[in-house]
Amino acid sequence: MTDPLIIPAFITVTLGFAVFLIGAMINARVSVLRRFSIPEPVTGGLLGALVLLLVYLLFDYEVTFDLTARDFFLVLFFAGIGLNARLSDLIAGGKPLFLLLILTLVAIILQNVIGVGGAVLFGYPPQAGVLFGSASLIGGHGTAIAWAPDVATITGLTGAGELGVAVATLGLVLASLVGGPIAKYLVEKNDLTSANPDKDHTDDLFGDQDGLVTQITHFSVMRVMLYLNLAVIGGYVANEALEAAGVKLPLFVPCLIIGIVLANLRSRFFPRAAPITGTPALAMISEFSLGAFLAMSLMSLQLWTIAELGLTIAAILTAQVLFTVVFVIYVLFPVMGRGYQAAVLAAGFGGFALGATPTAIANMTAVTKRYGPSPIAFIVLPLVSAFFVDIANAIIIQMIVNF
Repeated sequence: MTDPLIIPAFITVTLGFAVFLIGAMINARVSVLRRFSIPEPVTGGLLGALVLLLVYLLFDYEVTFDLTARDFFLVLFFAGIGLNARLSDLIAGGKPLFLLLILTLVAIILQNVIGVGGAVLFGYPPQAGVLFGSASLIGGHGTAIAWAPDVATITGLTGAGELGVAVATLGLVLASLVGGPIAKYLVEKNDLTSANPDKDHTDDLFGDQDGLVTQITHFSVMRVMLYLNLAVIGGYVANEALEAAGVKLPLFVPCLIIGIVLANLRSRFFPRAAPITGTPALAMISEFSLGAFLAMSLMSLQLWTIAELGLTIAAILTAQVLFTVVFVIYVLFPVMGRGYQAAVLAAGFGGFALGATPTAIANMTAVTKRYGPSPIAFIVLPLVSAFFVDIANAIIIQMIVNF
């Protein structure tokens, strides 16, 4: 094999935009994709990944991307979620937040039960089950890479890192595909509607929360960008302080929190100022950022790393997908109240349990664009997936690996 071709960051971003637009064009022409709320960046990103797989298989040529610029879009998106959060929404989200925490813990445990059982069935050490379970799925690529050396040291398993990355990669693909169909089934079966349905809802990620008809102008975009940048700067500072105190969180978490603080302080002390929360400008920038991030993430997937695991990964991940679908429909949805918000959270949890927080948000975005806004869902799920999961996951993984 020749040396891999590395696409520089600026061209990676440019290709990400192109892939997103291609996905949007395909979705516009293929009604089944719209009917099942498959996000545009998922369609385009997976198509890009398949093209790279074809290049690899036909020409034995590997293409990789410099993704350093991609992560800025993720930070910008979560800062936007924070700016869109009103204190009343946060208070209302208290009970759903607690319930989702409990459900997430249950899902982590059961996901690892399936992973360990599958590992033993196919001749792997039981400790390797975490790489077929929550380390790679709920945890994602970062957690899988972090725990793979420990699994390799304890079990002597060669290729533990590649195994974890492959499971996380395929999980991300599956997560992008299950959320929309789950929500469609729940919404239509139970005849659910948003509290503020908006059938022409195409640009606003969360809906116009204040009933304002605000045009997108260069002034409104500049105003939103100012506060987004302030939230990101504050998030960087807070993240440095947390790391100095021994607390390690993804950067987007403090940016989300600073965005919440800025938005609510602004509305408290400057109630007559031009709005930011719930405006089309904020929604446009948030959705743009998420779309760019997810398109780049999916188009850069190295799908050929999955094929090497064959039957093992196919069988275990099939079981994980079936568990996730059953869990969100028959456990999470009833526990969360059987309402429209519960259906949106079910779509998000399907993406989060198999993939990552951005995938969950993309799933919920596609659902709310079709059926109407659910603002609390966009606050509750990221807080659970960021604050709680890493801690709970680490404890459970440690117990299994050291067993």
